[in-house]
Amino acid sequence: MGNAEEMHGWTVKMSTPSVLAVVTVFSMIPGGVLSDMRGAQGLETQQLAQGSTHLHRRLRRGWIWKQLFVPEEDPTPRVIGQLKSDSDRGEFSIKYVLSGEGAGDAFEIDEYSGEIRTLKKLDREEKAFYILQAQAINRRSNEPEEPQSEFIIKVQDINDNVPQFQNEPYVSSIPEMCPTGTTVAQVTATDADDPMFGNNAKLIYSILQGEPYFSVEPKTGIVVTSWPNMDREAREQYLVVVQVKDMLGLSGGYSSSTTVTVSLTDVNDNGPTFQHHLYTFAVPEDAQVGTTVGRIMAEDGDVGINAKMTYSLEDDLEESSTFIIETDPTTQEGVVLLAKPLDYESKRRFVMAAEAVNDHVDTRFLNLDEFSDRTTLKIVVEDVDEPPVFLSPAYEWKVPENAAVGSEVGSVSARDTDTVNNPIRYSIDKRSDATKAFKIDPNNGTITVAKALDRETSNWHNVTVEAKETSQNHLSSSVVVFIKVLDINDNVPRLARDYQPYICEGTQAGELIQLLSAVDPDDPVEGHHFYFSMVPEKHINPNFTIRDNQDNTAGIVARRSTFTRKDRTQYVLPVVVADSGSPALSSTSTLTITVCSCQPAGHCPTGGVEALALSMGLSLQTLLGILICLVTLTADLLS
Repeated sequence: MGNAEEMHGWTVKMSTPSVLAVVTVFSMIPGGVLSDMRGAQGLETQQLAQGSTHLHRRLRRGWIWKQLFVPEEDPTPRVIGQLKSDSDRGEFSIKYVLSGEGAGDAFEIDEYSGEIRTLKKLDREEKAFYILQAQAINRRSNEPEEPQSEFIIKVQDINDNVPQFQNEPYVSSIPEMCPTGTTVAQVTATDADDPMFGNNAKLIYSILQGEPYFSVEPKTGIVVTSWPNMDREAREQYLVVVQVKDMLGLSGGYSSSTTVTVSLTDVNDNGPTFQHHLYTFAVPEDAQVGTTVGRIMAEDGDVGINAKMTYSLEDDLEESSTFIIETDPTTQEGVVLLAKPLDYESKRRFVMAAEAVNDHVDTRFLNLDEFSDRTTLKIVVEDVDEPPVFLSPAYEWKVPENAAVGSEVGSVSARDTDTVNNPIRYSIDKRSDATKAFKIDPNNGTITVAKALDRETSNWHNVTVEAKETSQNHLSSSVVVFIKVLDINDNVPRLARDYQPYICEGTQAGELIQLLSAVDPDDPVEGHHFYFSMVPEKHINPNFTIRDNQDNTAGIVARRSTFTRKDRTQYVLPVVVADSGSPALSSTSTLTITVCSCQPAGHCPTGGVEALALSMGLSLQTLLGILICLVTLTADLLS
């Protein structure tokens, strides 16, 4: 095998508070593994038996020492171990050097003795271990006596951290009446201590506040219900205090606590309940339809949708639907409203049943009939002093226009509908009868004619009659009386207009000269029928005749054909017009018929002007010249 290997190694003394251990570590063949002392002694014995003259040094590479331990949070500097080279004979010829993490800051080595000591207290949670390198150097040659070796100093955990709850605050909600064992929430705590060393980070949960309603699973921190049928209406919120301890709850450990706010959500486990068996309201008889009579309320311990309810009314047998009830969506009250007019004198009291029913029911908690309740409503109608009421909303009468003053036209009647039945006095509103054609008896309401009537002046009279109580309040009401004035035949018929008939010189006998019509202010029921005739004479008129057309018109007809202006320029013809009244009335109108020279078309161009000229003995041209001069002179004077 050649030269025998030299045997070298490190000796490490590890100091702990309770144990002092000595570990001797030898250098190994490259690529080999750590051998114990027996293996090393066997190797040395074998080499000596083979007669090796010297040992070759074979430097070990990458040697890693076993871990050294130092307790955390120890403020006192102390020796935690000692490195010693086999070459160290106690002559201080070996210099020990320490490098790596924490060297010179957290740890130092005595360069003569190889003792490793701490320089300050360490925090495992800040740094759990340190990797360092050790080297032994010959002071004379300044050469490494041993190869550099690496080892670990591990900071040993102590229970110096309090467990901390995560994700606070804890807020949870569960439905009321939920079964025992319902999960409420899970609380979670962590501990910065070493979970692999002892029980320092072994946590356990318990309830400090909240029993007997809640409990917690010791290992998982799951909070569950432990009390059956918790009622939100009795208590809506709970504060559950959960404690966590490390060291499995043993004495000497740390603890902390957190609060879980637990709210009970509502379920429909309550039905509506009326607090009174009878509700009494009063309403005046003159209240308008839609008036709020009163409000009733069925209490429901639930909230939200579970408290919503609908009210209904069941009228008594004497009256139907005089009142209705609606649900106020904000207050959940039942609002009783007037649906029909009231009359104290007809009905003074109403009694009916009211029912409240939940809109949403849940038969898991109550029977179906428990989601409703009934009560009784009594509504009293109050008497109100009301104005008189006329027996008719309007009156319409007829009176002939020749009715004598004092004639009775008709009677109005009003009464006080109140129980006291006050006396009534009547009067006519002067504004409605400006002509004062009528008057009324203030005691019995009889209307009579006060002055002569004329249908042709006013055929309708709209009179307002007022009825007033004689009581202190003097309440009154009014009614309109329509009086129609009936026609009598008190007007003579007359020709419809001022006729100016003419006859042409060439007119033949039997030709129509003028068509006549008549008017009469009267208005007979059967309509007008006029009769036209000439004034009776001893001798028949040889020139003209009246032909009655039997349609309220008549025609003037020529009786001969020899009319000329030279013979005569004008004729006078009286015309009699009679009506069909009883008695019949007539009038006579005298018409002047002018003879003129007509155009071929049959028109008289100058009408009565030509006839006037002939009657004055002047020619037509002369008369027209005079008229033109007069017009010119008038224009000059006006300018």
